[in-house]
Amino acid sequence: MSVKDMVADRFLELCGERKIRPNELAVLAGVTPSTVYSMLNPKRRDVSVVTVKKLCDGLDITLGEFFGTPEFDALEQEIV
Repeated sequence: MSVKDMVADRFLELCGERKIRPNELAVLAGVTPSTVYSMLNPKRRDVSVVTVKKLCDGLDITLGEFFGTPEFDALEQEIV
């Protein structure tokens, strides 16, 4: 799984825990719903760190809390 896919999955997980939809996350984070849905789109290959930070702010969590999961820790190195 790619880093971008893991980021999208993590946001979906957090939305599920909080019982909010992605468009509600957009409102909380002060971004457009299209920003959130674009990030969730599997065809999109990149996601901005600034966008991740804004979404984390909207969920009232730190970047450390967002990325501090076994799934992110287990990612393979990107450098070949």
